[in-house]
Amino acid sequence: MIDNDGFRPNVGIMLTNDRGQLLWARRVGGQDAWQFPQGGINANETPEQALYRELHEEIGLHPEDVEILACTRGWLRYRLPSRLVRHNSQPLCVGQKQKWFLLRLRTDESRICLENGGRAEFDDWRWVSYWYPLSKVVAFKRDVYRRALKELSLDHSQLEDGALAENSSVSGGTHATLLRAR
Repeated sequence: MIDNDGFRPNVGIMLTNDRGQLLWARRVGGQDAWQFPQGGINANETPEQALYRELHEEIGLHPEDVEILACTRGWLRYRLPSRLVRHNSQPLCVGQKQKWFLLRLRTDESRICLENGGRAEFDDWRWVSYWYPLSKVVAFKRDVYRRALKELSLDHSQLEDGALAENSSVSGGTHATLLRAR
């Protein structure tokens, strides 16, 4: 499903633990490409339905394993570099438009599973500080990540007020410091 401007509707998933860190996953393919879980929205599917489907397909979690803390107000768009555009496909997809969700993990992290019967999209994952992904994500996604992290950081800071702010040594304390400086 591609819109009239050539953007494929998609959901992005930021999963936070009780220490205010985010799940960061490495894509299968050996290029050491790390990102947040994300995936397309199917026809006749709401963004929230796509969120739960992708959550299970990519990291093995179910709706009862998470709590939705926030969602971006509008669509955030990125264009694919020309080398990644399939120029012979119709309709032509030039990029993604994404709704981003901030989720809190409500179960033990041992429930995270990257192999769920289908083709695995990730082969490793780890917890990282809130702003860490900005310096590590592939360049063409960086602006969308910045905008999503910034918009959802207000909701994330409420979580940190009770967790990370008390323990500034988690992930170097960088995010807790940034929150106090705001």
